[in-house]
Amino acid sequence: MTFTLDAARDLGIPEILFWTASACGYLAYLHYRHLADRGIVPLREMADMSNGYLDTKVDWIPGLVDGMSLKDFPSFIRTADAGDIMLNFLMRETGRAVMADAIVINTFDDLEAPALAALRNILPPIFTVGPISVLARRAVPSDSPLAAVTTSLWKADSTCLDWLDGKDPQSVVYVNFGSITVMTGGQLVEFAWGLANSGYHFVWIVRPDLVKGDSAALPPEFLEETKARGLLTTWCKQEELLSHPAVGAFLTHSGWNSILESFCGGVPMICWPFFAEQQTNCKYSCTDWGVGMEIDSDVKRDEVEKLIREVMAGDEGRAMRAAAAEWKNRAAKASGPHGRSAVNLDRMVKEVLCRE
Repeated sequence: MTFTLDAARDLGIPEILFWTASACGYLAYLHYRHLADRGIVPLREMADMSNGYLDTKVDWIPGLVDGMSLKDFPSFIRTADAGDIMLNFLMRETGRAVMADAIVINTFDDLEAPALAALRNILPPIFTVGPISVLARRAVPSDSPLAAVTTSLWKADSTCLDWLDGKDPQSVVYVNFGSITVMTGGQLVEFAWGLANSGYHFVWIVRPDLVKGDSAALPPEFLEETKARGLLTTWCKQEELLSHPAVGAFLTHSGWNSILESFCGGVPMICWPFFAEQQTNCKYSCTDWGVGMEIDSDVKRDEVEKLIREVMAGDEGRAMRAAAAEWKNRAAKASGPHGRSAVNLDRMVKEVLCRE
């Protein structure tokens, strides 16, 4: 929220902006203005949502992965209203970021090097400090009151980990669409039967408000068929769960925290992005990072079953698992005591806040 830049300037103190999402998402937002200047957005009409217009290639932005199209940009471009609040808000916010003394991003250099290089060419000094949850655990002792502080919007069910303890390594599919994603009742049923038909054990986080305008009620036949191999709950300690050896795949909305936690656990992903930069995160997961497969927005049970089977036991799944294991090592190295992210955090304090 860049209104704080004005206050910092008035007070004569340094201002550091903290970007909690991906660097590739930031870079995509930063070019909303250029898309608008070229007449590419807003959409000409809402029919452009389904007539192939979103497949328009955008190959002229330095730092973005090859093959980017409009559908891979953060979802707020999907409007035909030039006065759309979110479209204009994000153009303004990213444009004002040049006023900051520094920008902190929750990522690590190995993961997003091209996007970070492009951002560093046009923005104030950038300090990568991710995965920040790992840095926080190193900084805060487990017996400290601060260790109990959580950013979760929901109360976690602690029994999930006990349930996983009795399962074979890499035998469980973990499903969680985040804290605010919603879907239709029909989509919920398609995901349910895709999971059931895959034959794998699963942990599925089903929030009470997961279904838009209705309760998240699953078919009784599904519950009966999967009662011996499925665990349904409303929330869990996701970072711990993704680091459990029993988890073999993560069906996710591609929110940035979820992706980083999946990297830290070395778990490949099946991606169903909902909104914002989740579209961009999904694109990178499935191409540049080699750890994901995307489910069509019009989800069908056969596709869910097919992708689960591929990620859990197919050749592509094995390649994704190997890539995820490599990213796990790189994330641990970056956030280690002498890693790049840890060093960057110290540098940011000394160079920007203390002006040393």
